[in-house]
Order: sequence, then structure tokens, then C-alpha cells
Amino acid sequence: MSAVRVRQHVNPLSQKYQTPIAPPDWATLYQTTTNPLHLDIGCARGQFLLEMAQAKPDWNFLGVEIREPLVVRANEVRDELGLKNLHYLFCNINVSLSTLLGSQMLGGATIQFPDPWFKKRHQKRRVAQPELIQTLADRIQPEGFLFIQSDVLDVAEQMRAAINAHPAFQPSPDSTPWMPHNPLPVATEREIATLLEGKPVYRSWFTRLSNESK
Repeated sequence: MSAVRVRQHVNPLSQKYQTPIAPPDWATLYQTTTNPLHLDIGCARGQFLLEMAQAKPDWNFLGVEIREPLVVRANEVRDELGLKNLHYLFCNINVSLSTLLGSQMLGGATIQFPDPWFKKRHQKRRVAQPELIQTLADRIQPEGFLFIQSDVLDVAEQMRAAINAHPAFQPSPDSTPWMPHNPLPVATEREIATLLEGKPVYRSWFTRLSNESK
């Protein structure tokens, strides 16, 4: 996938990103609408989902990203490969998730290496806010999954704490303290680069319970 030059950081609290997007016509996005849907939040250039869509043709994949040029290019590459189980959307997921999905349920969701927003006054810009976790709990079907990972311990701990605080999610036993290996068949570009540098990746896997009592 060729490089697209865009800003590395986008402030999700900016006014231009506060308008929720309407739900798409799902029948026009995917060839087989009955496939389970995997949502990747903050998909960047979309390389992870590009490989996942080919590795798991019996799933549909949706990547959302706040940097529009990356979404445009990712959809171009998808079209070049003729993939019918993959789509990318430009939106601020913290504003749009509930309206975007409508009644559409998810088989699972991933949040991988989100922008860390290190400064304390900026941490309200982080993606794993309680409202987002609540919407994911509402939209991930029972026995579905939520997988998170980061190379920044504070970010991983914040995401894990937000998810653990919701009664709908049960952490995998091998997520304590952190999952030693990625259970998915594809690694993100950031994950590969981090591991090649000999640095740790902090991962947790959660299952959506059929009821909300842990």
C-alpha cells in the first residue's frame, strides 16, 4: 500500500469532527451481509484489515479512521484487490459509533495502538472512553470479542480499566497481566515494528458475556 502523507495527530474534539455519520446501506458494502462483522477502530492505512479480509473471507471487516485521506486510499487499494468483504469509513468513532451501526451487530472489535495523547489535559481525547465501551457492549453480540493492544503501558491500562469496569465484558484468563501473543492471524504494522525493536506490546482479549454478570 503506497504511502499517503497526512497529519499524524488529529484532535477528535475539534468541531469539524463532531457531526455523527449516518448508517451506511450495508447491502451495498458487502457481498455477503450475513457474515459476522469485525470493526477495527482507528484503522490508519488499513493494512491490518486488508490482510484480515483475505485471511478470513467468511467475515466482513469495517475499518474506521478519523484521517480521511487514509480512508480514501485504503478503499482504493481494496478495490484494486477486488475484496468484497472489506470497507473503510471516515468518521470520529467516539461521536458516530451508535449512529453508524444502527441495529447492526458486531462479531468483534479491535482497538490497536490508538493515539496515546500523553499529556494529562489531552487524555479526554483518547478513544476508549466509557461511552464508547458502552456502545460496544450494546453492539457486540454475545460470545463476540473485544481485543485491545498498545505499546504504551498507560494507554493499555486505561483501555483495560474502562472495559473491565463494564459488566458485559469478561477478560481472557491469559490477559493477566497481559496476553503474551496476538490471538489474531494478522499483526498490525505497529505491532511488528515494536516487536522487532525488542519492546513489549500490552494486549488484552475480552469476551462479550451472554448476560452482564461477571
